[in-house]
Amino acid sequence: MENQNRSGTAGKAIRCKAAVCRNPGEPLMIEEIEVEPPKAWEIRIKILSFNQKLKNTTVISWWVSSVVESVEEHVEEFQEGDMVVPVFRPNCRECRDCKSQKGNGCSIFGGELVPAMPRDKTSRFKGMNGETLYHFLSVSSFSEYTVVDVVNVVKISPEFPVDKACLLSCGISTGIGAAWKVADIEEGSTVAIFGLGTVGLAVAEGARLRGASKIIGVDLNQEKIEIGNTTIYLNYVDKTSKYLPKKNWGKTVILGLEMHRTPLPVNTSLLLRGRSVTGCLFGGLKPKSDIPFLAQKYLHKELNLDGFITHEVGFGDINKAFDLLLEGKSLRCIIRMD
Repeated sequence: MENQNRSGTAGKAIRCKAAVCRNPGEPLMIEEIEVEPPKAWEIRIKILSFNQKLKNTTVISWWVSSVVESVEEHVEEFQEGDMVVPVFRPNCRECRDCKSQKGNGCSIFGGELVPAMPRDKTSRFKGMNGETLYHFLSVSSFSEYTVVDVVNVVKISPEFPVDKACLLSCGISTGIGAAWKVADIEEGSTVAIFGLGTVGLAVAEGARLRGASKIIGVDLNQEKIEIGNTTIYLNYVDKTSKYLPKKNWGKTVILGLEMHRTPLPVNTSLLLRGRSVTGCLFGGLKPKSDIPFLAQKYLHKELNLDGFITHEVGFGDINKAFDLLLEGKSLRCIIRMD
């Protein structure tokens, strides 16, 4: 594909600012880094805004909205100026798994998490001393520019608000997708949600759109309960876990990773009655097709995204965003690069 980049930066390294975590537990440092140009099947994007996620020794984050700065050979899906949303879940659309409707894995690119680009396993980031800086979940958006593979990025409508696009990269899409594609909530269903963070409240939003008759939220954080009652419109929220499901059917969907990876005890007599337990990544969504669909739902005023934004800060105050997250005071804190 002929490169029509007008900025004059195509094929050249770009120096820019990035938030880098050098050691676990330490605040992020705003540093100048060098972002190399993309290679075949890659694009370089300019970050506009993002949500936070923590990891050490890397350029981090994966919830982000951005615009394409330059593309390389074999890239036909994108061109300079496209609004895009990078995603950690690869979607090549060519392998058996990507073509299947039974899940959202990718058998070519989804089997291994590496702190580098997925094809050649090398980094596109360098510090000013020439040291390698590592990627995080194929996105690495705590930088003014980043490089992503075409399987980890989705083009969305230019009509979509720039400051909302990052909300579709992970948590909200995960919750809504789990409600729609994994739990497959039916009209009139009763839904119980344990944990009212962004993912849990997005499940509530997905259940609302599916016509659930009762949505029960359970959380120990009173602030999350208040948000759930006033913003996401839960029918009933409690701090206890006394909800009793229907006896002869029902599905439990696990969306979060328990930090100690403790085995889950299951009463097999309940399974025999027809209940089931399953899990999913990214809500079972296929990014290339499902994220644009969610974007259209928002543009048609059917999907609530605005209620998930509780705080906004500038890039220089990125550590404040983490403080709010760790204190349990925020759902989504939008961090603006400008």
